[in-house]
Amino acid sequence: MDGFAAVDFGFAREVLQRGIAALYLVAFVSTLNQFRPLLGEHGLLPAPVLLDWVAQKRERRKLLHPTLFTRVRYTDRRLVALCGAGIVIAALLIAGVPQLGPPWVPMLAFLALWFGYMSVVSIGQTFYSFGWEMLLLEAGFLAAFLGSNDQPPPTVVIVLFWWLLFRLEFGAGMIKIRGGREWRDLTAMTFHHETQPMPGPLSRQAHLLPRWFHKLEVVGNHVAQLVVPFFLFAPLLSLWLPGPVPQIVGAVSGGIVIATQLWLVLTGNFAWLNWATIVLGFSAIGLPGIGTPERTPETSLPWTVSGMPLWWVVVTSAVGALFVVLSVPAVRNLFARRQLMNASFHRWQLANAYGAFGTVTRERIEIVVEGSDDEEGRHWREYEFRGKPGDVRRIPRQFAPYHLRLDWLMWFLPLGHSLDDWFSVFLVRLLEADAPTLRMLRVDPFHGERPRWVRAVSYRYRFTTRAEHRVDGAVWVRTGRRVVLGPVGLR
Repeated sequence: MDGFAAVDFGFAREVLQRGIAALYLVAFVSTLNQFRPLLGEHGLLPAPVLLDWVAQKRERRKLLHPTLFTRVRYTDRRLVALCGAGIVIAALLIAGVPQLGPPWVPMLAFLALWFGYMSVVSIGQTFYSFGWEMLLLEAGFLAAFLGSNDQPPPTVVIVLFWWLLFRLEFGAGMIKIRGGREWRDLTAMTFHHETQPMPGPLSRQAHLLPRWFHKLEVVGNHVAQLVVPFFLFAPLLSLWLPGPVPQIVGAVSGGIVIATQLWLVLTGNFAWLNWATIVLGFSAIGLPGIGTPERTPETSLPWTVSGMPLWWVVVTSAVGALFVVLSVPAVRNLFARRQLMNASFHRWQLANAYGAFGTVTRERIEIVVEGSDDEEGRHWREYEFRGKPGDVRRIPRQFAPYHLRLDWLMWFLPLGHSLDDWFSVFLVRLLEADAPTLRMLRVDPFHGERPRWVRAVSYRYRFTTRAEHRVDGAVWVRTGRRVVLGPVGLR
C-alpha cells in the first residue's frame, strides 16, 4: 500500500468488480424469472398492493427502503425493463467495458445496479428478506468507488471491503457462539448438512462423514469466523513496516475465508451468500505488479495524488468518512448481548449487521403439497419443487448462486407457528392451474389441468445410510406423515 493508493491490490479490484457484477447478473436473472409470479401484479404477495398501502399516508414511506417504484408506478413490464437494464449493465461490467473509461463511468454503472436492485428488494417482502440481499447491495455500493483500470484502487475502499468482510464473518461467528448450544458443544455440523434449507448433490456424502470430522468442521468455522477476520487488516501495517509480511498475513487470511466458503459451496445451496463471501475474500489478496497500471510521474499530471485524480481521492475519502459514521451501530451490535442478525440500521442498507445459522435444527420437516382430481379425494399426486426435497430417490441439485425463493420459503414453513399468508394464495394458484406459478415448479402432476383438491402434508426427512442406499438407491427416508392443511378446493 502507498498512502491513498492500494498499489498491490489491482488484481483484487478486478475480482471484486467483475465478481460483484456477476452476482448482480444472477440476482437480476433470478428476479426476472421469479418476481412476477411471486410479487407481481398477480403474484402471491402483489407488490402493487404494498405500494398502494404505503402511498395512502406519507409516514408509511419510511417503512420502505428507497425504491424507484414510489416515484414510478409498478407494472410487470417496468419490472422486466428494470431487470433487462440491470442484466446489460452487469454484463458490461463483467466484460470490463466501463472500467476502461474514467472512474465516474464504472461508478455510475455500479450505482445503477445498486439502486435498481434496491428498488426490487424494498418491495420484495418476505421473498426478499434474506441477508444476502443487503450484502449484495452494500458490496455493489462499495464497488462503485474502486475506480478505473488506468489508476490504482483507493486504499480507503479496499479497507472498507475488509470491514464488510469482517462484519460478515465475525458477525456470523458471534451469532453462533451466542446462539444454539450445538455450536458450543461442536455438534452443529452433525445435523447441518441434513437439515440445511436446500441440500446440494454432495450434502448426503458430507452428512455421512465421521462425527470427529463434523467436530473439526465446527472448530474450523469458529477459527475462520472469530479469529481470522482480525488479520484481514494486516496489510495496513505495510504503511509503516517494510517487507512483504503484512500483505502475506492478509492474503492468508483471505485465503482461509475463501477455502471455508468453497466447502460450503460444495455441500449446500445458499444462493449467492458463499460466492459473495468468496469474492470479498479476494479483497485481502495483494499481488504486486498484477492488475495495477504503471505509475505516472506525479510531475507530469497536475491535480493527482498517488496516481489518482484529486477529485477522486476526495470522493473516495468522503465515502470512507461516511462509513465511519454509519458503522457505529454495527460496531455496537457486534458486541451487544442481544446481537441482531442481518439488520440494516439505515434506509440505504449500508454498514449492515450480518450473521447466519445461530441455531441448527436437528430434524428436517418438509411440507409436501399434493393434489387430487377426483371428487372423493382418494388418489393424491405430489407437486415437485425444483430444489427442495420431495421424491426420496432424487439427488439434490446444485442451484447456487441462483436463488430459488419459493423453495427456500417452503423450508421455513414448518419452523413457524402457522402457515404464512403467501402459502394459502399459492394453494389457490395451484387449484387455478395458474401457468406462471406452475412454471416455478419442477413437476405439475396434472399437466396444466386444474385439480379438484389440494392439501399440505408434513414428513420428517433424513438422509439414507450407505446400507439403505444400496438396497433401493433412495437418497432420503421420510416418516411421520401428517396432514397439516386441507384438503381445500375452489368453490
